Parts: sequence; structure tokens; C-alpha cells
Amino acid sequence: MKPVTQLGLSLVSLLACITVWILSCGLAKLERRSRTCQGKGTLEVIVTDSLERRFVSREDIESWLTKEYRAYAGLPLDSVNLGKIENIIQGHSAVRNCEAWLTDDGILHISISQREPVVRFQDGSFGYYADQDGFLFPLQARGSVQVPVIDGAIPLKVPQGFKGTPSNQKQQEWLSQVIGMVNIMSGTIWAENISQISVRPSGDLVFIPREGKERFIFGSPTRVREKLSLIETYYQSVAPLKTYSSVDVRYRKQLVCKE
Repeated sequence: MKPVTQLGLSLVSLLACITVWILSCGLAKLERRSRTCQGKGTLEVIVTDSLERRFVSREDIESWLTKEYRAYAGLPLDSVNLGKIENIIQGHSAVRNCEAWLTDDGILHISISQREPVVRFQDGSFGYYADQDGFLFPLQARGSVQVPVIDGAIPLKVPQGFKGTPSNQKQQEWLSQVIGMVNIMSGTIWAENISQISVRPSGDLVFIPREGKERFIFGSPTRVREKLSLIETYYQSVAPLKTYSSVDVRYRKQLVCKE
């Protein structure tokens, strides 16, 4: 066979393959357009993290989409804006991440991870959580988490319903120190024995144990391990002989006890 003839046959074969591919894509697109997204009753929700918090339910997501996306049921599959759906759901404070996708049977799938609080702040009549990244978000109508509670003169000036990180650098630094302190206490005897942490107008933290009359003046949320060690020394060496109402652990290698 002549080279020119062979080249011609190769080109014809290539054009035929391209034509078949284009037709296949077109048919697949037409078929997808003919399929529609099913109603909210078929919505599949996956919570990828712990269910202990249970901040977000399937009913919540259905409600958010009904109010903020409006009608998605009955739309052709290629007309459903999955990016918009993800933004709507992720815009709610308890949701950390969201992924949405459709399967060919018209089912809308939502996969979410919830925010994990590490500390709770009670500022007068309203409270809010902070997660490991220093993201603040309101207490949730559904679900609760057992985390350390800090009240009093909290130096975080955020309005009720706020979600996000403090804009003030000084507040960010204080929050970061508090989260570091809570992380050190987590899983230790102190996480169980300290029932409350209050902030005085001076900025000093005061630890209130579950049992006993002592109030431990902790000061700033720094040198945490050293101060916890001083509290341990008090319980081991001082309290068996005499208990005090005020125990100051702000100073290095010193216990200042007052009746």
C-alpha cells in the first residue's frame, strides 16, 4: 500500500473515532439533562466526624436549602449548582466543611464535618464556642459539648451571634493562649477537677475546683504546666495540713495562700 493511501486511511479512522466520541458525549449530556434531581425526601447526608456533637441534622440541611437555594428538586442534573449548595451549608457556623454531589439516579448527597469546640465562653446572657483554630461561633440550638467553661470579664469583644476570628490582634493572642492552656489540661486530672474558670477585671484567671473552697489565682494563661504543678503541690503538701480559700500560683516556685 502506498504511503499516501495509508496516511489517508489513518486520517479517516481518526476522524471516525472523534465523531463517535463527540456523539457519545452529546448523547450522555442529553441523557443527563433528561434526568432530574429528586426531592428533599431523598437527600443523603453523611457526617464524617464524631456524632457526639450532633449540631447539624439532615432536617437542618433540608431547611437551609429550602430557604436559601429554593427549588432544586426537579431540576436537570446539570442545572443544579453544587458550588452554591456547598457555600450555603458551609455558611452555617457549626459546619466546618461541606461537599455536595449528584449521582445519576438524581440523589443529592451532602457530606459535612462539624466544628469541634475546645472551650466555651459565657459572656453574660449569651455564650459561644471556640474551636482549635480560634474560630468563634454561637452555642447551637441542637447538641452540646462538655468543654471547659470560661466566664467573667472575658477580653473578647464580640457581638451576639458572631462567627469568625477576632479582628483585634491582642484578642487573638489571648484566645490562642487560652486554647493552648485548655489543650494542656485536656485528658488530665485538671480537666475533671476544675469545674469553672473565671476572668477577673484585672485579667487574671481564677480556677474553681469541683470540690473544696479553694480559688486558685492562675493569672494569665501562660506558664501553664508550671502553675498546674504548683496547684498539685498545694494538694499534696499543704491541703492535708490546712486548707485555704485563696491560693495564688502566679509567681514562680511560690504558693501564696490566704484564709
